[in-house]
Amino acid sequence: MKRTFFFLLLLVFCKMSFAQRFHLGVFGGLAAYYGDLTDKVFPRKVTNGAIGITGNYELTDNFMLRAGFTFARVGGADMFSSDPGRRARNLNFETAITEFSFVGQYYLLNLYDHKFTPYGFAGVALYRFNPYTFNSAREKVFLRPLGTEGQGIPGYSIKEYKLTQFAVPFGGGIKYAINNNLHLGLEAGIRVLFTDHLDDVSTNYADPADLLAYRGQLAVDLSYRGDEVPGATPITPGKNTQRGSPKYKDIYYFTGLHLTFRINSSRAWTGAGSSKSAACPTTF
Repeated sequence: MKRTFFFLLLLVFCKMSFAQRFHLGVFGGLAAYYGDLTDKVFPRKVTNGAIGITGNYELTDNFMLRAGFTFARVGGADMFSSDPGRRARNLNFETAITEFSFVGQYYLLNLYDHKFTPYGFAGVALYRFNPYTFNSAREKVFLRPLGTEGQGIPGYSIKEYKLTQFAVPFGGGIKYAINNNLHLGLEAGIRVLFTDHLDDVSTNYADPADLLAYRGQLAVDLSYRGDEVPGATPITPGKNTQRGSPKYKDIYYFTGLHLTFRINSSRAWTGAGSSKSAACPTTF
C-alpha cells in the first residue's frame, strides 16, 4: 500500500514538474525571402505574413527546447527590382510555406529574474513549399512541373527539386516578462536553405524548343516573361543564357511577436539550488 502511495505521489510530482516547465506559445509577424527575384530584405509589395504555434520545455532557467509549426507566404517579383536587367526578365513567384521546427533557445539572463532577456536560438526545420505564378490570363500556375530550366528534360543535367526539404533556423530576440508565466518576445529568425529553387530560378535558360517539345507552350511563356513588359522588344534568351545565380542558396525569414504562457501557472517551478516565487521578475 505504501509503495503504491509513494508511486502515485511520485507520478503526480513528475507530471506537475513537467507542466510547470512547459509553455505554449503563439507567433505572428512578417515573412519574406531573399533570392534571385528580390534585391531588398523586406520588399514592401511582396512581404507577407506568418503565423505559428509553439510548445516550449524548460531544461534550465536559461535554456529551453522549442518545437513549432509555422505557416507563411513569401514571394518575389522582378518588376519591383532596382536592377534594369531584372526588370527586363520580369519573372515572379509566390509560395506558401509550412514548417515544423525544433530549436534550442538560450536566454542570456535568467528567465525569471529579469523583465528583459536577450535570447538566441538555432536548430533544424522541415518545410514544404511549391512555387507558383499567374499567367497573362491571371490563372494560377505551379512552376515545378514546367521544368523552366530544363529539369527532367533529356539532355539537361539539372534535376527536379524536392518540395519538402530541411532547413537550418537560427535567430534571436528580446523577451519581456509580463509576469513569471506570461512572456512576450520580439524576435527575428532566418532559415538557411539547401536549395536555390524556392523561387524556381537558379541557373540557365533551357532551349525554348526543348521546353515546347517536352513541357508545352506554357513552360516557354513562363520561363522568360520579358515580352510582357510594356514597350519591351521581345528577345527570347537562348539555351545556357544565365537566368539566375546558383552561387548562393535562397533563404526565408520571419520577424514578429512570440507570446508564451507557462502551464499550471498557479505554481512556480523550483530548480536545483534555487527557489522561484510567483512574483514578477525584477527589472533588468
